[in-house]
Amino acid sequence: MTPSRQATHMKPIWIVDDDQSIRWVLEKALARESLLSRSFTNVRDVLAALEEDEPQVLISDIRMPGGSGLDLLQALKARHPGLPVIVMTAYSDLDSAVAAFQGGAFEYLAKPFDVDKAVELIRRALEESLREEEMDDRLVDAPEILGQAPAMQDVFRAIGRLSQSNVTVMITGESGTGKELVARALHKHSPRANGPFIALNTAAIPKDLLESELFGHERGAFTGAQTMRRGRFEQAEGGTLFLDEIGDMPFDLQTRLLRVLSDGNFYRVGGHNPLRANVRVIAATHQNLETRVKDGLFREDLFHRLNVIRLRLPPLRERPEDITLLARHFLQKSAKELGVEPKRMSDEALAYVSTLPFPGNVRQLENLCNWLTVMAPAQTIEVKDLPREMIGTGQGEGQPLARPVVAELRGGEYDALDTSDYGQAGDSDTMVATRPPAVMPGQTAAPVFAAPALAQSWENLLAGEARTMLEAGQPEVMDLLTRRFEKAVLEAALGVTRGRRVEAATRLGIGRNTITRKLQELGFD
Repeated sequence: MTPSRQATHMKPIWIVDDDQSIRWVLEKALARESLLSRSFTNVRDVLAALEEDEPQVLISDIRMPGGSGLDLLQALKARHPGLPVIVMTAYSDLDSAVAAFQGGAFEYLAKPFDVDKAVELIRRALEESLREEEMDDRLVDAPEILGQAPAMQDVFRAIGRLSQSNVTVMITGESGTGKELVARALHKHSPRANGPFIALNTAAIPKDLLESELFGHERGAFTGAQTMRRGRFEQAEGGTLFLDEIGDMPFDLQTRLLRVLSDGNFYRVGGHNPLRANVRVIAATHQNLETRVKDGLFREDLFHRLNVIRLRLPPLRERPEDITLLARHFLQKSAKELGVEPKRMSDEALAYVSTLPFPGNVRQLENLCNWLTVMAPAQTIEVKDLPREMIGTGQGEGQPLARPVVAELRGGEYDALDTSDYGQAGDSDTMVATRPPAVMPGQTAAPVFAAPALAQSWENLLAGEARTMLEAGQPEVMDLLTRRFEKAVLEAALGVTRGRRVEAATRLGIGRNTITRKLQELGFD
């Protein structure tokens, strides 16, 4: 972005520091870049100025007379949650820097700092601020379904054409593509919008309970039926009934459903008086119903009753241009639900994520954004912050994909299962594993992202290195390998925390003095 364009569209950068020399250096550096700035000496003046104006980016010291930079950060995030805040801190204030990140700071700048690096950091914050403003404009009054890809525009046009119709609709598409969202949109824009929208996943209800769930039951119809119960058809009276995974409906119930669709009448279980159903039915499936009809698993006459209008939802891999829009939407949604500052993906991370296969489609992307909101170490998400199972699976990496690894959240633990003999599964409503999990025999789940195959584990490689050194007669093998191991672990920790030693020590489970001593012993700069 050119300086002239920035100057035209941007608000000033606010500098808050009681040190006149710091303010002067930053003001001159920003002026050379044709960037407007405004300086303050204390928190009180900043809070007063916020009543009438706001900055594009704010850079603030932590320790100042009359108010802490962390208090200012908290106040700013309450008023302007999307405003990037850069916190300046001396080395002795690294604990405060960690607290700043927890409070939602964009980044911290350790004093003394290199002016060019400070300007580069401010430019990154500016770009992020302008990008967030653009996204905020696009997400205001966002529709219930997001998508700019041509395939999704076809879906939107179909919803518009069906808006004044009561015709039965069949929605097809892989699991996680948003079939229920489309059903809700069809209801919302139909003449039945004021009536109820009732959804039922027929695959999630045991076969012996599904009939009662759909049609209700009379008192005493079966053991345990102590009162009369209205079924989903009665609950949806005057509105829409959405039957998800219709392909899994038992054959005998298909007959009863066909009768309702044919003449509009049904009976409660154990009942003798016919009831009239004034309900629009929308069905959905990820299966090929034509194949199930040929296999004798689905009634052909019911198929034709349901298949009056068919809407096919494209998988996410057919609409990669929507991934950026969806990811930003889900990150904001997740942060709002958790009551935290929204995180943002860097351009590199967004470009990389757009190349991933996403077998779980939009639902899997949403799961990823929920995971990143909780687990990513900084406000700006880089490629290295993604779950490691996803790194190396993008099309741009040119790496072969290994056998899929299944990951499923069970009781707070991530379990995994090698699915080399499974082939492609339909669903992936799963979270991605974040550590090497134990194999759970008999577990069934859907494949998530494949990870590059490793010919040997790191333990085997370490043993091979030790054997080579021992056979060569090298002295102090244990000490040498221990130092190399510790150095590798520390480098990894500092990489994850972007050089923040206190946070690295916390993550490693060691003390601040210990990490400082080890960094000195191992020759870290």
